[in-house]
Amino acid sequence: MYLKDTHKIWLATGENRVYLEPSMANRHGLIAGATGTGKTVTLKVLAESFSDMGVPVFIADIKGDLSGMCTPGKENKHIRRSIDTMGLDGFDYCKYPVQFWDVYGKQGLPVRTTISEMGPELLSRLLGLNDTQSGIMRIVFRIADDKGLLLIDLKDLRSMVQYVGDNAKEYKLTYGNIAPQSVGAIQRALLALEDEGGNIFFGEPSLDLSDWVDWDADGRGMMNILECAELFQHPLLYGTFLLWMLSELYDMLPEAGDLDKPKLAFFFDEAHLLFDDAPKALIEKVEQVVRLIRSKGVSVWFITQNPTDIPDSVLGQIGNRVQHALRAYTPNDQKALNAAARSFRVNPAFNTADAIQALGVGEALVSVLDGDGVPSIVERANILPPRSSMSAVDPVLLQSVVLASSLRDKYSREEDRESAYEQLSEEQEKKEKQEELDKVIREKEAAQKKSSSTRRKSTILEKTLSSTANTIGREIGKKIVRGFFDTFLK
Repeated sequence: MYLKDTHKIWLATGENRVYLEPSMANRHGLIAGATGTGKTVTLKVLAESFSDMGVPVFIADIKGDLSGMCTPGKENKHIRRSIDTMGLDGFDYCKYPVQFWDVYGKQGLPVRTTISEMGPELLSRLLGLNDTQSGIMRIVFRIADDKGLLLIDLKDLRSMVQYVGDNAKEYKLTYGNIAPQSVGAIQRALLALEDEGGNIFFGEPSLDLSDWVDWDADGRGMMNILECAELFQHPLLYGTFLLWMLSELYDMLPEAGDLDKPKLAFFFDEAHLLFDDAPKALIEKVEQVVRLIRSKGVSVWFITQNPTDIPDSVLGQIGNRVQHALRAYTPNDQKALNAAARSFRVNPAFNTADAIQALGVGEALVSVLDGDGVPSIVERANILPPRSSMSAVDPVLLQSVVLASSLRDKYSREEDRESAYEQLSEEQEKKEKQEELDKVIREKEAAQKKSSSTRRKSTILEKTLSSTANTIGREIGKKIVRGFFDTFLK
């Protein structure tokens, strides 16, 4: 809950109230805990608080249970008990301004980008291409630029790769060797991306991330919720979206230094999906963004079951931690529990590891950075209740929100302007027609040559026969004359 009078986020209450300083929110945060211990509630309370203070929010909704933020919450006995015991005077339920997004365009506005915006470097890293194959990918983009061919969607890139492979000899001296084996490897990698839905993600109109930075009439930050229930089942496509988004976001935002509050807040639910079997390029990009994007005024929060799901290089950049209950049934669980306990500044009032196992639903161990950036002593506290609905919204209502979006006209209709695929197809069609025409001309010339040769042979034969006939005729005539005179003289 954002308190306007103190300009702080009231997050939880235990022996003392726990406040998050907005100026320290861009030191990033972690919300961890076993299934059913209250992580989603903590996520919602924080996201609502950021929105209330005028900070736009992005949430990757893996489970599909965050859509209810567009409707007011409803009271139940658990929330009423929290309101009473925490002294939440003036607590009221409300809905929040929400934009729904969906790469597949089913439960939100479509999310697209172009091949050109992704670029050869990110694509190569994402597809796991080796140095030679990455070099050819750069050549493909360079030739496309030189020929003035737009690379918008996957069919553009696939046709461009095929074109470069077919004309490798022509381009070898200018751009370098283009091995057929490498071209084939790139085509296979693109086919795998297409099978996961890359043909849906790459296209136009491309998403302008500045559209996420928006507010409602009351100045509350827009909640941008990305439907990921289907998307995360396709890891390559999910990684493609995140890699592009993080890169684009980092390039878009200017350096801001230390601010009173973040410009944007990002929440990645089920964050282990970012790192489990993720492309190396994505992990490297997340690590880079977490390290550097703080200075651009962005707060990044990871929500996962266990802190060990997050690479150490990322955990080392996290200053704010909310740890819900963990269970230690196996040696690995015990190891993870101890690691989670050691990440907190010790509170002499309790044993941290024991407390983590004893936490009830909605309880958490919380440590946040104070105004000087120093981690607070860990507190055992109850998280405040959210003001919006905890239930997933009815699909009909969700669609009504999507249809009412001010961005619907901008993104709902897919564009397919002339680009590399169409131009290369037209070029290939002209080439085939010219080859067919040349073939017809050659066949006609060959037929004419044969006909001419036949006529010449016929004329020679006729002349020969005529000459022979004349010679025979003359000889016969001479014999007849000689015969006549011989008879007469006798």
